[in-house]
Amino acid sequence: MTEPTTDYVQSLARGLAVIRAFDAEHPHQTLSDVAKATDLTRATARRFLLTLTELGYVRSDGSLFSLTPRVLELGYSYLSSLTLPEVARPHLEALAKRVNESASVSILDGTDVVYVARVPVSRIMTVSITIGTRFPAYATSMGRVLLAGLSRDDLDAYLADADLRPLTVRTISSKDVLRKEISRVRGAGFCVVDSELEQGLRSLAAPIRDHHGTVVAAVNISTQSSRYTATEVRKNLLPALLATADAIHVDLTRLVN
Repeated sequence: MTEPTTDYVQSLARGLAVIRAFDAEHPHQTLSDVAKATDLTRATARRFLLTLTELGYVRSDGSLFSLTPRVLELGYSYLSSLTLPEVARPHLEALAKRVNESASVSILDGTDVVYVARVPVSRIMTVSITIGTRFPAYATSMGRVLLAGLSRDDLDAYLADADLRPLTVRTISSKDVLRKEISRVRGAGFCVVDSELEQGLRSLAAPIRDHHGTVVAAVNISTQSSRYTATEVRKNLLPALLATADAIHVDLTRLVN
């Protein structure tokens, strides 16, 4: 991890860590839970939680704390200035309608993929996916596509920081094996992941490139493994996915021409 600079504001970093302690699996937490998740003392965690409560970002019933919808404001400025979701949305709608499966676009943020656009068809995962949802890049099709677009140095840095925990019995959790898989994805131009993020979930993804040809995002289709074999995924879903990635690329290029 990079050492903090002299301009590093520790209190701001700690406040953001408290906010990030809440997620889909831990929407309601006690003071002790937050202190443990952020590696802060109870007294310090309490001060941050009470400050965030005063500002309207956190609510409390006396024993449990949870985030309020106001935290969405923190990401709104970024999302509102990002043209990618606006460009991708109609293409995702057309893709989802064409294949009758959920379609999404994500970007790489640290060791995670973050969803910036999504058109759901049916709820195929036990975890609800919305704009801003994060998943570990190593276990997702979009993540591997995005990792394949990194430079060698950036990929080395990712692998040094990533915690490759086995999320299912099929998850690649070896860094050497993952590196080889990313190399294969780079050559193929797409990725298929079967039951590595969640058992029974099969997804395929393709890179979205900007006008320079740089991979800036990924688009995917998610489906249940029981609906398509691996061969059928490539035959029935991949052509539509690649066409969608190309169409988004064309529209992104038009924005700067």
